[in-house]
Amino acid sequence: MKQENLILTKTYNFGLRILKLYLHLRKGRVDAGLCSQLLDSGTSVGANAEEAVGGSSRKDFINKLQISYREARETRYWLRVLRDSELLEKKLAESFISDCEEIIKILTAILNSSKGGNK
Repeated sequence: MKQENLILTKTYNFGLRILKLYLHLRKGRVDAGLCSQLLDSGTSVGANAEEAVGGSSRKDFINKLQISYREARETRYWLRVLRDSELLEKKLAESFISDCEEIIKILTAILNSSKGGNK
């Protein structure tokens, strides 16, 4: 039986939640550009993590995971903007931000161990 990959599972589920949030925000007529920024970065986290796992080398793995890390940080930024502008309910925003911060911590740990502790 194949073991579950924690970061792939978490980023995939996060991407699904981001997609649903995007649809919710668009129904509420939140600016399309702002919503698209969130959708792009939020779904890119998992896509780049998936690419990292399928990377052709250790260097490729690290590069893709660094992109995933940066996209997660960008997503956290957009979530904070939505929360602080009151376009997104605070409790819902905090749930997304908490998930995003957990992903950032996991990505940081993976990158640190992959680079030999140099992040």
